[in-house]
Order: sequence, then C-alpha cells, then structure tokens
Amino acid sequence: MKVQEIRELIKLVDQSSIEEFVFESEGSKVEMKKSSGVTYSLAPQTAAVQEPVQAVPVQAVPATTEENPIVQEAPVPEAPKSAAADENLHKITSPMVGTFYQSPSPDADPYVKPGARVSADTVVCIVEAMKLFNEIEAEVNGEIVEILVKDGQLVEYGQPLFSVKPQ
Repeated sequence: MKVQEIRELIKLVDQSSIEEFVFESEGSKVEMKKSSGVTYSLAPQTAAVQEPVQAVPVQAVPATTEENPIVQEAPVPEAPKSAAADENLHKITSPMVGTFYQSPSPDADPYVKPGARVSADTVVCIVEAMKLFNEIEAEVNGEIVEILVKDGQLVEYGQPLFSVKPQ
C-alpha cells in the first residue's frame, strides 16, 4: 500500500461517520479508530517517545514592606530564538506512524544535515511502517534548518521532522 493511498483512506475515514476502519491486503494491515480527539494509528501500534521537559529557572519576587516599598521585578526568561523564527519555516511532517531514519542504512551518511540545500523532490529521510521503508521528500525548495527528531525515534502521523527555510 502506498503512502498516498493511506493518506486518502485517512481523509475518507475522517470525513465519514465511521468510528473504526480495518483494511488487510497482501499481508499488510491498516487500522484506524476515531476518538473524541480524532487520532489515527497504523497497526502495529507503538508507544510514543516523550522528550524530557526542560525546567526554566524562576526568581522569587520580594514582597513590599514599609521599609522596602520598591518591588523588584523578576526577569522574564527569554523565549528560545527558534520560536520566533519558526513562523517563517516550513515543517516537513511525517505522513504516517513509524520509525524515523536519517540514512538509507546504518553505515551510510544521512540524507541531509542542517544547512543542506534541498529541492521539493529531494529525499530527506525514511519512515519505516509495517516493514516498508517509505522515502520522505522535502516538499519545498530551501535549506534544512533543524532536524527535529532523532535517528531511530518513533514518529506519529503529522509530527514535524524537519524545519526548512523556504527559498
């Protein structure tokens, strides 16, 4: 089953009143279930890897007193510079649930690195789903700014994989 066929199935199930859909063909199985949050999954299901949350230091603000009527303001932590720049970046997202690979084989060089120039049809990674290796293309001409997932990481449908500065 091709990626585009899976995408079309997802759209059709999403637009219908069907709550659960299972499709089996030639040893492949696609299973989709709707919930109140409308989540799609491909069998076999895998647990998502969650990145650790980074703590932001907070400084205490002294209370005002009669001896010290001036209140000092706690410094506001700066937002990461990538958050402001993200508005202008294109995100290459995963078209399916699977395992992300940066290179065609473990001993090969990655398809792309930050700073690499890509065209819309440049292969940037592979997502393995149901023992099928699906090449993911850049979809846009530009420069790879950041790789958002680690090699071998499980990815979800629609999860951003790369940030690209369009050109």
